[in-house]
Amino acid sequence: MKVMLHEMNWTEAREYFKNNDISILPVGSNEQHGPQNPLGTDHLIARAIAEETAKRTEVLCLQVIPFGVSSHHKQFWGTIFVSPRTFKNYVKDVCLALNYYGVQKIVIVNGHGSNRCALLEMARELREKGIFVSVFQWWEAANELLPELFKLEEKGHAAAEETSVNLALYPHIVNMNQAVDEEPHKHGVEAEGVSLPLDTLDETGSGVFGKSTTASTKKGQRIFEVVVNELVNHVKLIKEAKVGDLVQKPKVQ
Repeated sequence: MKVMLHEMNWTEAREYFKNNDISILPVGSNEQHGPQNPLGTDHLIARAIAEETAKRTEVLCLQVIPFGVSSHHKQFWGTIFVSPRTFKNYVKDVCLALNYYGVQKIVIVNGHGSNRCALLEMARELREKGIFVSVFQWWEAANELLPELFKLEEKGHAAAEETSVNLALYPHIVNMNQAVDEEPHKHGVEAEGVSLPLDTLDETGSGVFGKSTTASTKKGQRIFEVVVNELVNHVKLIKEAKVGDLVQKPKVQ
């Protein structure tokens, strides 16, 4: 069975939409991930997780949306960024296009943390329209399900955890000879309870937050399998759930 929308013809797509009200949409970013990782890390990982989940659940998967909210990485060459508003509206339009064909349940596989606020804002807006959107982030699942697999300093942006998943999925575009370890430095005006609009370059010169040289293909494979299993379980629950139990409830009488 085909599960990728772009591989179907329109009659195959019609058959799916007539019998299913759920789809998977991967989103990510194209931004620096240290000198060892590809710029496409976030959307490449999101795509792999989404496509494998689609195969295991027989749920339609769309092409990955590769650009996200990444302006804080812009000083590093090759980072392509869009505004939160542009990103939210683009993803929302994709979801509304799916809804035109009867989709009322959408699982977004998000590969980039800074997309999250825009995605959750969009999800709330769509829920009011009778469309239920959930947002899955693999590193959060890994942190809960495999808490001891990596040390804290290995879990930062472009550090060992993320690099390990790349090694498991895309070893041909990871260059461990260029992997570095860099402890992010604090800005001089930081204080407890204060949020600062900092860029990545304010905290690290390499783009790596922590330790990346300890990345492991084996650990990356372990993460991928565990997070895919978790997402498969979630998709199955959403697939079986009644739309009425998912969308926004009416006013209290």
